[in-house]
Amino acid sequence: MLENWVVVPTCLPLVLRRCHACASERFRASGKFRVNANHKLIDAWLLALCTACGETAKLTVLERMSVRSVRPELLNRMHDNDPGLTAELLQDPVVRRRNRIALDWDNAWRLDTGGSDYLDRGWGLPCSSEAESLGKIDVSVRFAARIPVRPVRLIAEGCGLSRAEVERLITEGNLVSAVRLSGKLSGDFTFTLKR
Repeated sequence: MLENWVVVPTCLPLVLRRCHACASERFRASGKFRVNANHKLIDAWLLALCTACGETAKLTVLERMSVRSVRPELLNRMHDNDPGLTAELLQDPVVRRRNRIALDWDNAWRLDTGGSDYLDRGWGLPCSSEAESLGKIDVSVRFAARIPVRPVRLIAEGCGLSRAEVERLITEGNLVSAVRLSGKLSGDFTFTLKR
């Protein structure tokens, strides 16, 4: 039986960019947009506030675009300061590259393991009776957003184990996956834990 875990964002990530006023490197997306039309051209920015001094930075979303080439629903969402659009744009690699920013996801996500009480089940894992009898468990991890997380950290948190214990299980061949479990991942993967 396959257990399903989901990595879920709990809030917007911090934007990593140098503040010109105080040299801090963290901004919080305000969720507000500024749209400026000059004749038939339009510019749009997502506003972000420095976490140290409150200085406003403008993250370019649209730059000198023809008004006719912009989808009306996108303009409406910007005018309405749609929080969902803020999240979408922060995840957009084109927007991140254009503005030379990175995202800090620390404390901005949680692991949803389906609500099972893992720590009372032998390994600290969600197990069906079939999986327990076979001596292994298969887990599918899905990302609700492209959040870069170390699989070792996810597995440790989801299984109630230390990271060192997870590393030991990988080394012994008792924790296997088709993806490399070292480094960071932001895409779906599965793993198998053997007793």
